[in-house]
Amino acid sequence: MKLRPYQEIIRDFLLEKERCNAFVPMGLGKTVSTLKAIESLALVEAAPTLVLAPLRVAQSTWPDEVQKWKLDLSVTPIVGNAAQRAQALREESEIYTINYENVPWLVDWFKYNPRPWPFKTIVADEVTKLKGFRVKQGRARAKAIGEVAFEKVDRWIGLTGTPAPNGLKDLWGIMWFIDGGERLGKSYEAFKQRWFQRGYNGEIEPCPWAQDQIQGLLQDVCLSLDAKDWFDLKEPIRNRIVVDLPYKARQMYRDMEKKMFLELEGRLGPTEIEALNAASKTQKCLQLAAGAIYTDDQRNWQEVHDAKIQALDDIIEEANGAPVLVAYHFRHDLHRLTAAFPRGRVLDSDPETIRAWNAGKIPVLFAHPASAGHGLNLQDGGNILVFFSVNWSLEEHQQIIERIGPTRQMQAGHDRPVFIHYILANDTVDFDVLERLESKKTVQEVLMAAMKRKR
Repeated sequence: MKLRPYQEIIRDFLLEKERCNAFVPMGLGKTVSTLKAIESLALVEAAPTLVLAPLRVAQSTWPDEVQKWKLDLSVTPIVGNAAQRAQALREESEIYTINYENVPWLVDWFKYNPRPWPFKTIVADEVTKLKGFRVKQGRARAKAIGEVAFEKVDRWIGLTGTPAPNGLKDLWGIMWFIDGGERLGKSYEAFKQRWFQRGYNGEIEPCPWAQDQIQGLLQDVCLSLDAKDWFDLKEPIRNRIVVDLPYKARQMYRDMEKKMFLELEGRLGPTEIEALNAASKTQKCLQLAAGAIYTDDQRNWQEVHDAKIQALDDIIEEANGAPVLVAYHFRHDLHRLTAAFPRGRVLDSDPETIRAWNAGKIPVLFAHPASAGHGLNLQDGGNILVFFSVNWSLEEHQQIIERIGPTRQMQAGHDRPVFIHYILANDTVDFDVLERLESKKTVQEVLMAAMKRKR
């Protein structure tokens, strides 16, 4: 595989610096760039790499990226119950991945087992998970990894798209793992005393000179890439996030897919009406891919899996406070989304909802593409759109993108790219729908091609 120019910059920076942070927006390939750096390091270092990440990312994303790009690396997730995690540690691998919640367990495991700590490189994916680190207190997972960060680890790589979601105060914790407090202070209190002051409302706020001084101190060990420097702002940055269906959901999907293809085979014809009927036959498969299915004509439904919910949680977490617009298709999508993300709001007919979104007061806004039609202005509220589920309507797809699209962003004076993330269930009709939306082929053409592939 060949890296893009900005990905080569990331890789080279990670190789050059023994301890560093890479602040790279989602969608620019920081995972594969890091893997290429690890691949180079593996040629000269005998020790394995430990990747800290959110659970789904540790379990699926890192192994999937290695397979996707055909890299010469082995990845072992340290997940599951304690016995399964211990067994994973006994396997030979170049990379081990673990979720942040299990970091204290990992550190203790090596304390009480005869095998010495093997990891000389640590990659902290979504390093803001460690922003709460304090030398004498703070979260257990940050304190646990702090015990080995310098004593037993030679190389540290922090990755995130938004290093300071709540302001400059978030930087001290993630920078401590780079230099032990040399640049920003040996303690969080020292950091606050040097660069912060009490505001009129009693809250601490940065001193006028804090931004420039802190930025100057970090520039040699922190790489910051801005998407607008590498992409034409006239086009959104699109990203596919692929999730695997759990075993039972996969079996249900395969049964439904067989029935769908059998019905389509005898019904596809040359007319648009028949093509639309064909599209309707795929709805059950799309529902299963999204995570739930209607069980009767009264619109009662049953949840099948939460793989896409977990993926959306990772996206929102990586956005670190930046508002996220989420497009859904089925009513049961909305029920599940509002239950999983109670701070989210639904795009309704109340003008105050749009005003609150554009004022940055809504962290997650759920919208059906059909309800986000012509003339609706959402560009001031954010520049991140996630398709939780997809549907065949090209017009609705284009319309909801245009609500926060590049043209509207520029017209409103926002010099920022638009990110579009598609959460897709692996080996499902999700990919056929996206092909239709991107290629503008007819539904019939896409479904005929899908049947041939399956055969």
